[in-house]
Amino acid sequence: MITVNFVRGKEIIPVQVDTGRTLMEAAKFYSNGTVDEITADCGGSCACGTCHVYVQEPWKSRIEPASIDTPEIELLEYEQDYQENISRLACQIELNESHEGLTVHLRQD
Repeated sequence: MITVNFVRGKEIIPVQVDTGRTLMEAAKFYSNGTVDEITADCGGSCACGTCHVYVQEPWKSRIEPASIDTPEIELLEYEQDYQENISRLACQIELNESHEGLTVHLRQD
């Protein structure tokens, strides 16, 4: 297991998750309901944009970039709070041991 951190304002929410899972799954199934900003309406199939998070350095360079084989960027560009270069869909970030301590920021509505 690894720990990933979701940031809501000034609050940091640590979540322990099995490797091989996605960041979206960490929020939905491992956080005991404490990360309710990630609704993941499509269930992680990269079809809705409701798992939008912000990934900043140093973590941005440690995760795989958005794939051109998925509609991730197109979906994000329609999101109200899209920020080029740091917006990502949590369902597209598969976690491994190198992501221990990964910190992402949640959107604030």
